[in-house]
Amino acid sequence: MFNVSIFATHLRKSAVSGFGRGLCARYVRQALEDGGADTAGHPVSAKDWGPTLLRIGFQPIDIASIDGFVPQKGDVAVIQATSAHPHGHIQGFDGKNWISDFVQAAFWPGPAYRRETPPSAVYRPS
Repeated sequence: MFNVSIFATHLRKSAVSGFGRGLCARYVRQALEDGGADTAGHPVSAKDWGPTLLRIGFQPIDIASIDGFVPQKGDVAVIQATSAHPHGHIQGFDGKNWISDFVQAAFWPGPAYRRETPPSAVYRPS
């Protein structure tokens, strides 16, 4: 069974200071595994994690827009590519912040994502 608290703690403890280093998929994968998820066969690109999250028991959350959405501890967001980030982004919510390989100030991890607002999906452990 997936342990949301262990997942969230791992995210927080592993986050680097400042801005990320392009290792979001690795850091979130390691937190998922620490929480008890079997990520065997996982994709490399962050933007391709949706099917893996479904396979390990996460369910997509139907949200009309990120504005006004209130995440829950354990939620994982998969964000599609931007012109500056061809692999997209993945991040988890620890109950306070969205975290990938760094603690983010908001849902969108950086200027390219805020500017382009690519498609995104949020998944919740069931």
